[in-house]
Amino acid sequence: MDIFLSLLKAFLVGGAICFAGQLLLDYTKLTMARILVMFVIIGAVLAAFGLYEPFAEWAGAGATVPLTGFGSAMIRGVKEGIEKQGWLGILTGPFTAASAGLGAAVLCGLISSFAAKPHEK
Repeated sequence: MDIFLSLLKAFLVGGAICFAGQLLLDYTKLTMARILVMFVIIGAVLAAFGLYEPFAEWAGAGATVPLTGFGSAMIRGVKEGIEKQGWLGILTGPFTAASAGLGAAVLCGLISSFAAKPHEK
């Protein structure tokens, strides 16, 4: 029963985040890129104030997988980097914390570039 509740929370929270993005896309003049950047910034700001971690523990993958989770991971990396390396950690920490996600994004982009056929406009 615990796994069902975890899956349900992840589905509902992740769906709510995507629903909010779709509402912004439909009812504002914001572009997709601006909405995605806004989600990363929201996650980073919430993480900086210590609000995102308890939410992510409760919501599970529904909060860590969307872009808000990426922003949170970047801030967590900055905090850890500053503790370990001082001010240099501001530059290295986010990449250390988000390296798996960045690597997966680059690899998926490379694979899809081989499969896609570009069209000229």
